[in-house]
Amino acid sequence: MTQLPPSRIPVIVGIGEVKDRPAAPDQGLEPLALMAEALRRAEADAGAKLLARLDALDVVHEVSWPYADLPALLCEALGLAPRHRDYGPIGGETPVRFLHEAARRIAEGQSAIAAVCGGEAQYTVNAAQKAGIALPWTPRDPDAKPRNRDYLAELARRHGIDQPVKVYPLYENATQAAWGQVPEQGQAESARLWSAYAEVASRNPNSWLQRRFTPEEIATPGPGNRMIAWPYPKLMTANPQVNQGAAVLLTSLEVARAAGIPEHRLVHPRGGGAANEPKDYMQRPHFNGAPAMDVVLEAALEMVEGDARRFACREFYSCFPCVPKMARRKLGLPEDTPPTVAGGLTFHGAPLNNYMLHAACAMVRELRREPGALGLLYGQGGFVTNHRTLVLGAGGEAGQALVSRDLQAEADRRRGPAPRLAEDRSGEATVETHTVVFRNDGTPDYGAVILRLPDGARTMARVPREDEATLAALMSPRRSAVGLRGRLAPARQGLQEWVA
Repeated sequence: MTQLPPSRIPVIVGIGEVKDRPAAPDQGLEPLALMAEALRRAEADAGAKLLARLDALDVVHEVSWPYADLPALLCEALGLAPRHRDYGPIGGETPVRFLHEAARRIAEGQSAIAAVCGGEAQYTVNAAQKAGIALPWTPRDPDAKPRNRDYLAELARRHGIDQPVKVYPLYENATQAAWGQVPEQGQAESARLWSAYAEVASRNPNSWLQRRFTPEEIATPGPGNRMIAWPYPKLMTANPQVNQGAAVLLTSLEVARAAGIPEHRLVHPRGGGAANEPKDYMQRPHFNGAPAMDVVLEAALEMVEGDARRFACREFYSCFPCVPKMARRKLGLPEDTPPTVAGGLTFHGAPLNNYMLHAACAMVRELRREPGALGLLYGQGGFVTNHRTLVLGAGGEAGQALVSRDLQAEADRRRGPAPRLAEDRSGEATVETHTVVFRNDGTPDYGAVILRLPDGARTMARVPREDEATLAALMSPRRSAVGLRGRLAPARQGLQEWVA
């Protein structure tokens, strides 16, 4: 294996996190301030003056308060002048990508001191809007445009299944059926898993919700845990209503040594892989797995000779339970495997695209306590769309080449063709997967079913709230609705309806 000189060995030297709970909205820190403070804390954690010499800065895409040029504002606030400056696309996997790319630039001799940072203040933004308060922050970008998901099939958008909280349940129900679980079994597993995330969050001072939740509390709908989209109640969904910032500083081993940073404080990026699914989820062959997830996790497994137990700690992306459940099974780990070092997107909090940077900070803390240990970061973005892994290590073989694998071709080869989409059909149709979307009062709004027609084509339809019998069949705790047959017919406003 190629050995790198100290000038081209990337190491993580500093981490910084911020959590802001203001007494009033107009006292809250804006995202720019959260990021700047996180960078200062990362420099303090490194114990060396590094920011003034920063040559690369990657900023995770920020959503809660759009700026005209966030990297430029951040550089101005801190007096930075990096040669490389990038602002990320939307996606929960982008912190993992930016960490990997920063390490790769160091390994290729293009950089010596790099930083990745991100931050959100959605909690304060929402509180200010509710109170009618104008926030005294840097002016918003007047040209900022609302998020557009026109890459999704028009059929899916028309039927209202165009947000993550409505799409991930499609994977949840399909995977439960593929694993031979009835819904109450799948829900019980999700509740146990989410309780494990909450346990870690309760011990993390940077978490938004620092309390334990029992599986029963998580699984039981109620006033504080209303149903969102079957089978997920609120306590099984990501919580973006937070004010959090994070930053990671990387240097070469040569720079770290010259700065006097102790070797036991250094964490080495070992490498990982990347692959994507088609952006339009209706153009995928099935919903009980994701080839892109499989290949990036397999690449991580290869780095530990096929034994996932060699990862002393791990962070499985946790916007919704189906994701870490799929990842755990792919890695061949038992159910009681700790899935997180940070606490998960429900309990730690989900600063939109930036959660995995907080996970990286938490993993660095863990690895510093375990010389020679390895950790796995697995990040995801979109609708089970973008997948990235990064293996980190404390000490060990410092000097081995960074692994950087583009696994897109293999993911595409495994995926195969998707069924063709069809509309304006009537007659028999079988449930491929489904969800039920709920109103704020906790009652069903409508059901949504992805259907297969007798000729193999795929379509989508609604179940109106008035059809209580079909909605009950979709939400039966003891029988999966996957494979259920019913009748498809045209409906008003260009919709299709299905009845069991």
